[in-house]
Amino acid sequence: MKLDELIEYLDYKDLINFKNIDITGISYNSKTTKKGDIFVCLVGEHTDGHEFALGAIENGAAALLVEKKVEGTKVPQVVVSSTRHKIADIADRFYSSPSKGLNLIGITGTNGKTTVTHLIQKIFEENGQKCALIGTLGYKLSSNGEYRDAKHTTPQAPELQATLRMIKDVEKIDNVVMEVSSHALDQNRVGGCRFNGAVFTNLTQDHLDYHITMDNYFKAKALLFEHLTEGDFAVINADDEYGDRFISVVPEDVRIYTYGVKQQSDVMAKDINFSLNGAEFTLVVGSHAQMEEQTNEKTPKEYKVNLHMNGMFSVYNVLAAVTTALALGIEIEVALKALQNVKGVAGRFEVVVKKPLVIVDYAHTPDGLENVLKSAREITPQDGKLICLFGCGGDRDATKRPKMGAIAERLADKIVITSDNPRSEDPQAIITDIIAGLKSVNTESVIVEPDRGTAIALLKTIANNNDVVVIAGKGHEDYQILKDKTIHFDDREEARKVFEGSVI
Repeated sequence: MKLDELIEYLDYKDLINFKNIDITGISYNSKTTKKGDIFVCLVGEHTDGHEFALGAIENGAAALLVEKKVEGTKVPQVVVSSTRHKIADIADRFYSSPSKGLNLIGITGTNGKTTVTHLIQKIFEENGQKCALIGTLGYKLSSNGEYRDAKHTTPQAPELQATLRMIKDVEKIDNVVMEVSSHALDQNRVGGCRFNGAVFTNLTQDHLDYHITMDNYFKAKALLFEHLTEGDFAVINADDEYGDRFISVVPEDVRIYTYGVKQQSDVMAKDINFSLNGAEFTLVVGSHAQMEEQTNEKTPKEYKVNLHMNGMFSVYNVLAAVTTALALGIEIEVALKALQNVKGVAGRFEVVVKKPLVIVDYAHTPDGLENVLKSAREITPQDGKLICLFGCGGDRDATKRPKMGAIAERLADKIVITSDNPRSEDPQAIITDIIAGLKSVNTESVIVEPDRGTAIALLKTIANNNDVVVIAGKGHEDYQILKDKTIHFDDREEARKVFEGSVI
């Protein structure tokens, strides 16, 4: 693609050394820059891409996208106000706007994004349609396919647009369901993406190290809904305290569907029960002007639902997926058939040991931990204890640490406080922050062990066969990020080693 074509619709401030050269790729890492690339000088919290521009040119960069002139080179430079935002525009242009030819659905919220994307993918397939998924675990082209690696919940714009183009042209898949993080929205990593639908799961404290306030966090998430246009749909959790605010930002002529358990909603769950086998409830699809038109039903319809998944959060995730199916015009019976066969998602309330019942979950926020522990309590025998092992990540929002300590103390019978991904922080300092939220540090009910592997091994001496153990924080992750290195570490593997004779 010629440079003038690439920047044709770009709102740039200046052109330096302009020549209408061929651009054969987009890069933002000087080490991986190839001949013919336009190198984007991203400005981040800790690094400034302008400092690596000359190195990128040595590796073959033919042009630069900059916020300020880079001295010492004669290659063309396109000056913009924010390279972080404009990289999405040129990526969309370079890959010829692949999302415009796709049915693209974005899922956003603090918790539940991964599970909801998987459930929607299953529903599409049950309906005889192919659907690709992009999210935390990478991307995959079918529910039975292998994950391919992704570096972020939502990839950086060039990788995302390239992936969408591949899904459309190479794999011939027309439906894509994608987790959309608040960082991706705030940094415009999904800029240029044309979403046909958006789903909101919930909004609770997380990422405040980045967003600073909950209001900023909400505004980032709301961008996904604000950019919907006529004929699109929004699916919103009416029970969430931010539900009404999300509804308020949805443009006119966008179809809105709500779901919930407490608030009157278009799709609801009632008579909810939990057991070791999973959750069961009655699904109520209510009277809604749009639904009447779609289903020709003026009165609510009820369906019995039996899930292999467990916990109230699973009920909400299923409601989100079913409501999305409704918005897509997929029959409720088809959606339920798909969902009732789902065993769950890796690292999300995943049972890895039978006796004691050991559950590994990704919960790493106050709300996430509370939901998981409440769900675990539902299936804890009367003569059994609920034990929670958890830590908090380093270099992240420290204000949630004492809150998570208080939640664990209130909901579990015993807690083991350990390290998570400490990153550059001292694990003991993080643990001290967690302990600050406890009412007492009784050694009978509170155990502190900074080494996560040792902490999980201690469970062998703490937990009896009729107890339920929740290992929270890392879920599907198979690594631990330490101060000076990243090591292989998988909670599921560690638990199975400790309770070897009782592995599922």
